[in-house]
Amino acid sequence: MAESDKVFAGSIPKFYDMLMVPLIFEAYAGDLAALAAASSPGSVLETAAGSGVVTRALAPRLRADASYVVTDLNQPMLDYAATRQRPDSRIEWRQADAIDLPFEDASFDVVCCQFGAMFFPNRIAGYAEARRVLRPGGRFVFNVWDRIEENAFADEVTNAVAAVFPHDPPRFLARTPHGYHDIARIREELSRAGFVDIEIETSEKVSRAPSARDAATAYCQGTPLRNEIEARDAGLLQLATDRATEAIASRHGEGPVAGKIQAHVIVAAG
Repeated sequence: MAESDKVFAGSIPKFYDMLMVPLIFEAYAGDLAALAAASSPGSVLETAAGSGVVTRALAPRLRADASYVVTDLNQPMLDYAATRQRPDSRIEWRQADAIDLPFEDASFDVVCCQFGAMFFPNRIAGYAEARRVLRPGGRFVFNVWDRIEENAFADEVTNAVAAVFPHDPPRFLARTPHGYHDIARIREELSRAGFVDIEIETSEKVSRAPSARDAATAYCQGTPLRNEIEARDAGLLQLATDRATEAIASRHGEGPVAGKIQAHVIVAAG
């Protein structure tokens, strides 16, 4: 994973929340929140919270006396998430690295993480940290994207942007968000981190946007793909977005667009 893959700063948090969240993240946030809340936990840790889409879905499902610590590696994303959340005395916002958590052993009933494990530089270490801070009987609930070919818009955007930079195609989407999809590998790495009860379900949903332009802008300007494009030639950001728009429209039409998205949903216990 390139270092720029972890940079969610500048205008990216706002674009991410306004465009990417309704496009692909909201559909899975409700499911993950339901899984996290199913055991009526008294204490929850969320890692890699991003702009807070799971936080907004999970907080209303938790007990009135629950504690909920919401963390992210990127302070700009965490700051933005806090502005989108209604005041809630149960929530503590804290910058933290998921592979080096600043919490005591056995502190939480549930650890949840939506589409963050792909960004861990050492996933086994991240999983081991989740297990360390879980109480006996606690659960680690998370999801990861399936291969990019199972996610229509991401695949189309990647191919379109590659045509703009044929000698050095930006591969952020394929490399990182969609680069950790092998179920056998996920299960093996969780086992190496000490989890013994592992359930993995593949979940297909539909991604929708008001237009091909909205979908293309979300990916090209609301994710670290933007960093890759601008590193090559900042003046070509709009052209790359245009080409991505054309690619999506040619496949899905000129009006509101819909495309397949697919992810793996994992519940692991020690």
